[in-house]
Amino acid sequence: MTRLALAALALLGQPALAQAQAYRCAVPATVETPRAEGPTDREPARLLPIGGYTLALSWAAEYCHGNGGERSAQFQCGTGNRFGFVLHGLWPDGEGAVWPQYCRPAALLPGATIRRNLCATPSAQLLQHEWAKHGTCMSDTPDAYFARSTGLFARLRFPDMDALSRVRGLTAGQVAQALATANPGLSPAMMRIVANRRGWLEEVWLCLDRRFRYATCPAHQAGTPPDARVKIWRGDR
Repeated sequence: MTRLALAALALLGQPALAQAQAYRCAVPATVETPRAEGPTDREPARLLPIGGYTLALSWAAEYCHGNGGERSAQFQCGTGNRFGFVLHGLWPDGEGAVWPQYCRPAALLPGATIRRNLCATPSAQLLQHEWAKHGTCMSDTPDAYFARSTGLFARLRFPDMDALSRVRGLTAGQVAQALATANPGLSPAMMRIVANRRGWLEEVWLCLDRRFRYATCPAHQAGTPPDARVKIWRGDR
């Protein structure tokens, strides 16, 4: 890669460009009531010690590219809202490769809780899922869980993803470096870039220790190899 291209990638990660992504979110007066979720034979309850955490972010444009026609995706993809990265969830990790989940029964989320968090996680059902599967293992109440996850999300800064998507020969490692440059204290080793089988960016997973500080990701937490080519869907932009 030329020095010019390297300099361009460095600029893409600067915090001054954090708000370069278009962002528009209007919560309706009435929000969808989610269905209850809990453990199943395929996804059983697991009460295990917590070894750390993963803050999972989804790239909304790619999600809407594949799922925009679904009813559950209308708030995120079909109501005039526009998102860059959204908060998938905050997940407790185990001390090994197996994690705790569905630690206790989860009641339906109150509408007020959904409304407060819908611009970070733009799906009532996903909010219900995250509380039931992950939040019940780490917080006494859904409001405490979402305050923690949205607080971590709000402190993040993002590179200009539109410009990044136009870098020729973009790799997963370069995406990680751009995110790390925008967030002091975060390094590429502390995140996993997740692309789908077609090579399009889907998610970024940030690894945290027990005190919710950025930490080097465990070896068993796989992601897209740093030298793999990655494309970023821009939607209709």
